[in-house]
Amino acid sequence: MLTQKEIVLGVAGSIAAYKAAEILRGLCRLGARVTVVMTRNATKFVSPLTFQTLSGQKTVCGLFDPVEEFKPEHIALAQKADLLLVAPATANVIGKFAAGIADDSLTSLFLSVRSPIMLAPAMNPAMYANPFVQRNLRILADEGVVIIEPEVGEVACGESGKGRLAPIEDIINQVVEILSGKSPLRQRKVVVTAGPTREYLDPVRYLSNGSSGKMGFALAKAAFRRGAKVTLISGPTSLPRPSVGIEYIPVVTASEMMQALDEHFSSSSVVIMAAAVCDFKPVCRASQKIKKSSSSLTSIELETTPDILKHLGRMKKDQILVGFAAETENVEANALAKLQEKNLDLICSNDLTQKGAGFEGDTNIVTIIDAHRKLLHLPLMSKEKVAEKILDKIEQLLIERFG
Repeated sequence: MLTQKEIVLGVAGSIAAYKAAEILRGLCRLGARVTVVMTRNATKFVSPLTFQTLSGQKTVCGLFDPVEEFKPEHIALAQKADLLLVAPATANVIGKFAAGIADDSLTSLFLSVRSPIMLAPAMNPAMYANPFVQRNLRILADEGVVIIEPEVGEVACGESGKGRLAPIEDIINQVVEILSGKSPLRQRKVVVTAGPTREYLDPVRYLSNGSSGKMGFALAKAAFRRGAKVTLISGPTSLPRPSVGIEYIPVVTASEMMQALDEHFSSSSVVIMAAAVCDFKPVCRASQKIKKSSSSLTSIELETTPDILKHLGRMKKDQILVGFAAETENVEANALAKLQEKNLDLICSNDLTQKGAGFEGDTNIVTIIDAHRKLLHLPLMSKEKVAEKILDKIEQLLIERFG
């Protein structure tokens, strides 16, 4: 299942390092070529010779161990790796990854690798629950790193809680899922829109909405983790640009977003319109800032912006087209009408009057409706988890449509 795949297994200084030997054996049984990179602390728990014997490859411990002429070890490995798996990942190495620190072979490799990255944390439950560790994990997840959450149980120090390394079988299964192309989204082009658009009244003032872009960004990163080729078209947000493998196209107005979509729609397999596009714009835009003392402005004449979703619904052929409906009343009825009117395959509706749903926050409450009017009600959950549920539905549609 993993024949000809080059995997780098990073091992950090945890008592769970002994389990990395079993992970290594499992990956090798599936045909992978595995090179182990250890931190100095990891060598206190397991001998490098153990991994070298099991893998048949040199175990890397030193930052500048030469593997090819004129190439430091971490650069050579980064160029050939199909996946970097760090198991176990300690609080220390997670913090270094999140801060961009490169002071040994493993942390240097992390910064230079261009393949997918997976981390399997293992540590004391109190350490795992520490807000600084959780912040670092969020930083890494936001950049596309796959986090294999630890399980609840007794750890080496005798305490019980969430912090024990995930089951070896689960870790190997997730590696197989990423590298074997099991997801229908793998290698398909997915276009996601995010954030608000702005329509300027003058060089300073504009019409817009409260969209933060978090839902669209979560969808883009989740699609990337499933192996999709992702293009993210975003209006103005305060979110950092995704830096790992996602094409990012910034836009401001509805017309600019429509132009970007026209350029990418025909080559896409899936388009997810999570952006909150401004519905109206001023008929006239002043070239200079309108002064408060100005007596000439008594009203603002508006006109509608392009209906991008309807435009795409008319253009679509085999694409999966997904829309969003943020409503304050008649939520289900309005979403169903939008689904049909704009020729969508799925629509994700939410009620902005509900606490924890809608703009700006980190959570959402969504109902996913398909073209057969089948409803999937999701409870309050993080936007990252909502994104995974939406992509699950999209994968089902791809399987039904293309087998």
